[in-house]
Amino acid sequence: MVRTIDDLGELRGKRVLVRSDLNVPLDDENNITDDGRIRASLPTIQRLAQAGARVLVVAHLGRPEGEPNPAYSLAPVAGRLSELLGSDVTFATDTVGEDAQGVANRLQDGEVALLENVRFNPGETSKDDAIRKAFAEQLANLADVFVSDGFGVVHRKQASVYDIATLLPSATGGLVQAEVEVLERLTESPERPYVVVLGGSKVSDKLGVIDNLIDKADALLIGGGMVFTFLAAQGHNVGTSLLEADQIDVAKRYIDEAAAKGVELVLPTDIVVAPEFSADAPATVVAADAMPDGQMGLDIGPESGKAFAEYVRTAKTVFWNGPMGVFEFAAFAAGTKAVAEALTEVDGLSVVGGGDSAAAVRALGFKDAQFGHISTGGGASLEYLEGKSLPGLEILS
Repeated sequence: MVRTIDDLGELRGKRVLVRSDLNVPLDDENNITDDGRIRASLPTIQRLAQAGARVLVVAHLGRPEGEPNPAYSLAPVAGRLSELLGSDVTFATDTVGEDAQGVANRLQDGEVALLENVRFNPGETSKDDAIRKAFAEQLANLADVFVSDGFGVVHRKQASVYDIATLLPSATGGLVQAEVEVLERLTESPERPYVVVLGGSKVSDKLGVIDNLIDKADALLIGGGMVFTFLAAQGHNVGTSLLEADQIDVAKRYIDEAAAKGVELVLPTDIVVAPEFSADAPATVVAADAMPDGQMGLDIGPESGKAFAEYVRTAKTVFWNGPMGVFEFAAFAAGTKAVAEALTEVDGLSVVGGGDSAAAVRALGFKDAQFGHISTGGGASLEYLEGKSLPGLEILS
């Protein structure tokens, strides 16, 4: 069992360092285009503030490679966090420097501050344990207690995720608890029928998930760019579609393994193709086993969308990770939309597995509340479902 906030005792007057996942997408003018991760982080921050804690939020944005970069500043996040909390959030212009120290010392009970991007510091992601721990000690000097609530980073052995928990009294926040509870339901006691829908570009990204879930699910639906490796494994031409030639034998093994275990491995029967990867490329629907040369598949076809939706709609447990096509282009978004819509109609547990899937449902106009759970951690969710240990959780056990 992992420790929770309840195990920390009285928090009034204590400085609580909260590791949140605020890694939101920004446009060219540094405007937030999807605040889902900020919203998901609110309940823990609000709970701590209401308990009278002095809340210091630490988070990352993008990959600034260990040095300050204005393009990756968390300043826009501080503004949005203030709006959502309905109270001012002080922004420290560094993470462990003079400004952060001053902000931490001035905080009053119930107030919230956000530190600048933790990845502006090379110690955060260093592979050297000593360098990482030295930076974690600087973070620990700012606070009395640590709460880990950034599920999207618990699979990383990083200073603000792992090492800090060895230095301060620590616990998981509500978001991490909720994510773990959902993932346990997906792996240990799924209500049936249990349908897993996998998309995205590469089979190689999903090998561990397929390995771990192929004997747990009742049906495994494959879409997205990864489907063409499966179609090639069946001997079909895939034109100029994305293809991992080195994974064809792996795809064949999965097809055979699913048949042997009585798991339905469902591939599209039709594909939306175009001559090039472009939003305005002319789209044509073809049979999945008759894709023409010179055309690339960019979405599952309408019949496949209906079939996938029926599997999803009639399931009691659904896990979906990876879009069915290039949802960013309207002509190739129908497959992803069909799956998302069916997920909103599930009479049971419906889980959107973070990353591109979460971005897709929001981009297509769906609300978070229409789904049972939208994960904030694509990579962390996948590693959990692969059966891997997550350092940021293990250290809190």
